[in-house]
Amino acid sequence: MPAGRGLGTGMDEAGAAGVAAEPGPAAGARQIAAVVAGNALEFYDFLTYAYFAAEIGRAFFPSSNPTSSLLASLATFGVGFGMRPVGAWVIGRLGDRFGRKPAMLVSFSLMGLGMTGLALTPSYASIGAAAPALAVAWRLIQGFALGGEVGPSTAFLAESAMPGRRGLYVSLQLASQRMASLAAGLIGILLSSLLSAAALDAWGWRAAFLAGAVIIPVGLVLRASLVETLSRSPEPEAESPQGRIALIAGLALIMLSGGTISSYVTDYLTTYARTTLHMAYRVAFFAPAASGLAGVVFAPMGGWLSDRIGRKPVMLGSWALALAGVMPMFLLLDHSRGALDLVLLAAGLSAVTVTMSSAALAAIGEGLPMRIRSGALGLIYALAISVFGGTTQFVVAWLTHLTGSPLAPAWYLTCAVAVSLLAVLAMPETAPGRRSSPRIAA
Repeated sequence: MPAGRGLGTGMDEAGAAGVAAEPGPAAGARQIAAVVAGNALEFYDFLTYAYFAAEIGRAFFPSSNPTSSLLASLATFGVGFGMRPVGAWVIGRLGDRFGRKPAMLVSFSLMGLGMTGLALTPSYASIGAAAPALAVAWRLIQGFALGGEVGPSTAFLAESAMPGRRGLYVSLQLASQRMASLAAGLIGILLSSLLSAAALDAWGWRAAFLAGAVIIPVGLVLRASLVETLSRSPEPEAESPQGRIALIAGLALIMLSGGTISSYVTDYLTTYARTTLHMAYRVAFFAPAASGLAGVVFAPMGGWLSDRIGRKPVMLGSWALALAGVMPMFLLLDHSRGALDLVLLAAGLSAVTVTMSSAALAAIGEGLPMRIRSGALGLIYALAISVFGGTTQFVVAWLTHLTGSPLAPAWYLTCAVAVSLLAVLAMPETAPGRRSSPRIAA
């Protein structure tokens, strides 16, 4: 295949991969930016709920016991994850059949609906039991939308990359998620600095959601202008080693479980700092801002590095740093309860997580043929997120309450990283020119 062509993840030669040649780079910088910005906005909505979990709990799940209110709010946060595999399959398959562009338009529109609906739902004090019921319904819509976003958008990024830069392009998926964290954290700092606790409970958290909702029309216009990267070329028949694809999918699920637990422990640090360490509201919101900034920087670095030295070395190095540093940093924060240590912990966790995950997403995509890439990649990612990400914040809050130890999140995260590391060791190298095993055919 001529240089500058065939961006498909893991599909450099059509004959070797058993699929049709993939299109060359089709999207310019403006279109890549449109995908990244839209993805960031969808994650902004989903993550903002985590940062304002305590306020949302008091609005929709009032209780004389603050812990019960928080747990109910976090359980509703987790409900949205249950719909992510459904959205990944439905919208992801739409992306494989009709194109990445229409799939991304559907997911973005649904997320805008859920974001606006949640922000405008009256509190329990106003409409009683209908309030938590509506909150759950909006979270289900948001989960369905976000589940369907990752597969098509990641496939689009991979299929738009120049040869030898798939890791870097795919890493923009993770960078956009951290952009969302940074934006949510900065808005949280602003609102908590300007508003009283009562105002945050009454309407401040709603303002954070509406700030994202007003950008939805702009995002729709930008996505409507995207070119399509899904090849319409007929695919020849080829042997399909389904068992090997299933093995890669299983390893990918375990690898991503560690990444998603680490990511959502990082996102929980805002609530953790306020409810467990009793730090000031404004200080607590430095955590998502720090993690967002670190993610924006380190995600592209991880993708770029994986293009040069391989996917496995980047994944192994990242998790080795996490195993060595998680417990000491949580101990330091528990001892000092200072803003600087909170920022260092949030930034450090985010840095190792996005570095590992950027290489992992590229590796997983390189094992999937174009004709199933959007749906399969999205489903693997969504299953990891729904099973592990959707439960992480509830589990660590429950473990902290059960044990009385502020180190419960650190123990949980350390175990998750160790298990994920075993899957990384078993995963073959997939970077072009460095593959440690034969490719996976369609």
